[in-house]
Amino acid sequence: MTENDHQTNPKVEIQPLLPGEFSLTIGQQANQAAALSRFTDYRSRKADQTLRRQDADLELFREFLAICDVKTGSLTQEPSAWRPVTWGLVEAFVKWQIKQGYALQSVNVRLSSIKTYARLAMQAGALLPQEYALIRAVQGYSYREQNRINSRRKITRIGLKKAEPVKMTSEQAARLKNQPDTPQGRRDALLMCLLLDHGLRVGEVAGLSVSDFSLPEEQLRFFRPKVNKEQIHHLTRDTLRAIKACLSHGDLLAQGLLLRRSLRNEELGAAGMTERAITARVGLLGEQIGLIGLSAHDCRHFWATSAARHGTDPFVLQEAGGWSSLAMPRRYVDDNEIANDGVILD
Repeated sequence: MTENDHQTNPKVEIQPLLPGEFSLTIGQQANQAAALSRFTDYRSRKADQTLRRQDADLELFREFLAICDVKTGSLTQEPSAWRPVTWGLVEAFVKWQIKQGYALQSVNVRLSSIKTYARLAMQAGALLPQEYALIRAVQGYSYREQNRINSRRKITRIGLKKAEPVKMTSEQAARLKNQPDTPQGRRDALLMCLLLDHGLRVGEVAGLSVSDFSLPEEQLRFFRPKVNKEQIHHLTRDTLRAIKACLSHGDLLAQGLLLRRSLRNEELGAAGMTERAITARVGLLGEQIGLIGLSAHDCRHFWATSAARHGTDPFVLQEAGGWSSLAMPRRYVDDNEIANDGVILD
């Protein structure tokens, strides 16, 4: 063998793998990349309103996990955050919400969000298939079960159950929408306009962002979880004035939630208002004008009653209010009809 033979046929040395290292095939690398992108791909296909609702649902679940001394990351962004989650924790979260007084329909919606991201975490390899199967088996509440449980509940998330809603006059509603010209006051005015002029549920208000408003078209686009659809409302004169006031004073953030929590100096912080924060704020604003125990649902009741009193068709009211059936809007209309209207005696 000549010297040239040694140069043209060098000996190939295979470097041994270090401890803990392993070789991935192209296919395995592709699987790994696909797994890590599960959350990103899923979220890229969903509407902003859906994502905000899911973020709020999973944030409450994360807060519950913290109460249970289970530390985790963002459950809507990080597949690895699901590693400590078990079906027992999901089951406990459902029962905890009942004890806290959350609406049973909201409990069902949150459970659906959990199952959606648990499936993605399983596909990403962060959750065992057996654990996901058990999480998927956790049951929500049927319509009949909701009625049965609600009839026995002594508390709701807004406190003691009320036999009748807090009733207010048009003058009191106007006062609630007319708040001091401060960052906190302007936010409160916008909050009350959304409740009193549009009949939004507290969860729907909590999920709003600035991008949901179109000032040129004077419209609000938002998601209604109860009927699982996006809806558009024309802004009322008071709501339009309130949102413009907030924008002109720089009270609103381009990104994040529309309504922000108050600081001690009546300025606004970066964190958004939760459903509980909104509920507490509405109650306080109500107390200031003599409406004790006022809730967001009472404001929705005022909106529907006012609409029915002014002759709104039940089908139109059902659509605008986001009810899944005609039964509830029909009640508002019936309550405002004259019983003997149309009865002819002569």
